[in-house]
Amino acid sequence: MFTFLHAADLHLDSPLVGLSKHAEAPVDALKQATRDALKNLVDLALEQQVAFLLLAGDLYDGSWRDFSTGLFFIKEMRRLREADIPVYLISGNHDAESQLTSNLTLPENVHHFGSRKATSRPHPALPVSIHGQSFATPSVRENLAAAYPPPVDGHFNIGLLHTNLGDAEGHGNYAPSTLGQLVSHGYDYWALGHIHQRQIHHEHPHVVYPGNTQGRHIRETGAKGCYRVTVSDHLTVESCQFEPLDRVRWAELTIDCSPFHNEGDFLAALREEFQDSLTLHEDRLLCVRVTLTGPCALQEKWHADPGRLQAECLSLAEDISGESLWLEQVKLRTQSLLDPAQLAQQDDLTAMVLAALEDFQPGELPAAVLELKEKLPPAAREALAPQWQAEQSEAEEIRSEVAALVLQALATADSN
Repeated sequence: MFTFLHAADLHLDSPLVGLSKHAEAPVDALKQATRDALKNLVDLALEQQVAFLLLAGDLYDGSWRDFSTGLFFIKEMRRLREADIPVYLISGNHDAESQLTSNLTLPENVHHFGSRKATSRPHPALPVSIHGQSFATPSVRENLAAAYPPPVDGHFNIGLLHTNLGDAEGHGNYAPSTLGQLVSHGYDYWALGHIHQRQIHHEHPHVVYPGNTQGRHIRETGAKGCYRVTVSDHLTVESCQFEPLDRVRWAELTIDCSPFHNEGDFLAALREEFQDSLTLHEDRLLCVRVTLTGPCALQEKWHADPGRLQAECLSLAEDISGESLWLEQVKLRTQSLLDPAQLAQQDDLTAMVLAALEDFQPGELPAAVLELKEKLPPAAREALAPQWQAEQSEAEEIRSEVAALVLQALATADSN
């Protein structure tokens, strides 16, 4: 029996995007988070005395600003060398963007699979063969897995692959593969990388994404880490256990505000939500986005001064936890208790305004922009996807705020 760790998508020193507008953001902790996750990974390998470590691509996040990123990785790999733990790694699409990643010599316990073709590497002491191939360019379109070597008889065979399995949406379609293809290849375990959400797609043989080791923004919520895999003496997977590694965790809280008739009741409920979240995600920095939903008596008050609401919630978070919880944003998705249909009956002009408001869809991209988007290179589309998603979300928020203000103005005019 032996145990190994499977991790991917470390994105060491990934740049922080969008934090400049948050003066109170815990920038130092966020900057250090990807390095802390790697330290935790190495600590786990040493603590569990694993037979080896698999890294399935995107160790880095494109070009380094300097060599310190690579030097930090090498330092951590030397810790594993001192414990005689081999490391097997491949380069992913983000690794291939950098001109520096191949310019530092790795410790002798690290085997970096080349990009020319898929090759095999036996473990020095166990009946295990690892097969892998790195990306040569940032945009690999061919099905790399199709040319992976056949399994070695009598060995536990592992395929180390950075891939978009089944053309997963929202991700660059790099080195595409299918589940049926991987299952039928004859390997015992496919150690995948590229998708940041962990998932076991198949068991016996196992086809596994561990997700990334550290969430980097609000679209990467929940626990992040690696899989600890135990293999029996019969060379079959006995267990595949997720192990959290993240130092910073992102979470979204959605609160139905329909029961609240005053702000004190709302803040009491929010305090309880914050405390429950801190208990659930203990011993790490928790970065939270709060979304307020439902028909709400406080809707007009909040939309009239959203900055004050944000400050109240931020103050509450600091009061509860000090530096253990950071409130990233409060999103207002509440609805007014005012009845648009009833307001529309007061006169024709009001009815016209409400009809125009119903048709107002700022989140829809013009046809020309959508056409241009489809013509962009895949790498450019992937790079811009988070920005488009963020703009869509902001547009919906603007629509909600406009609707609230218009309804309130119409209701006030009617009462006068």
